[in-house]
Amino acid sequence: MEKDNQIFGIRAIIEAINAKKEIDKVFVQKDAQGDLMQDLMKTMKRNNINFSYVPVEKLNRLTPNNHQGAVATIAPISFVSLETLVEGVIESGKKPLFLILDQLSDARNFGAIIRTAECTGVDGIIIQKQGSAPVNGDTVKTSAGAVFNVPICKVDHIKDAIFYLQGSGIKTVAATEKTEQHIYDINFNEGVAIIMGSEDRGVNPSVLKIVDEKAKLPMFGTIESLNVSVACGAFLYEALRQRM
Repeated sequence: MEKDNQIFGIRAIIEAINAKKEIDKVFVQKDAQGDLMQDLMKTMKRNNINFSYVPVEKLNRLTPNNHQGAVATIAPISFVSLETLVEGVIESGKKPLFLILDQLSDARNFGAIIRTAECTGVDGIIIQKQGSAPVNGDTVKTSAGAVFNVPICKVDHIKDAIFYLQGSGIKTVAATEKTEQHIYDINFNEGVAIIMGSEDRGVNPSVLKIVDEKAKLPMFGTIESLNVSVACGAFLYEALRQRM
């Protein structure tokens, strides 16, 4: 993790959050106590900041400085709002192609997906504030810099984003093995948002209930699933093939 993208110390993190800095994630020491730590927790929850509890050893690895039980990472990019992203693409006259990542947690997978998204003309990537992979140095590196070229939007809830997209005339398609439809049965040659799930759980069942269509990749081997970044690439290139 780049030290330039870090804030350490509880009060410094609180001030950064209140100043509306692009805080990507806060790592908080397990079992940390004290009034100031309680203030930090309240501030993070009030501003819907992504955080996770970690052992003190992880914080010590992140920074040699006096972290006081908390280290924050600043995103190297600025995020866009969902409304700005969707309205801008629709007004441009393009056939929208969005990618929704439902709590994907690995930064390297995230970076690889961003790289493929940039290569296939994705108009924007939508992630959830809580539980999603951070936009950090690993993300930037594995995206080969593509993270600076693809708009990324953080939303409070994936389901609300899906409802907004559907209300804007954009079809939502979830990648899941819980269907009989293959990706080759889906029409991607229209405004569409493809939803990819987390590495271990896939797309959330509550999300699967509200999407317009579900699709899976045909599998002939003994392993039941692909790495999510590889599967995402297959979906995006099928969409690109249909649009060419």
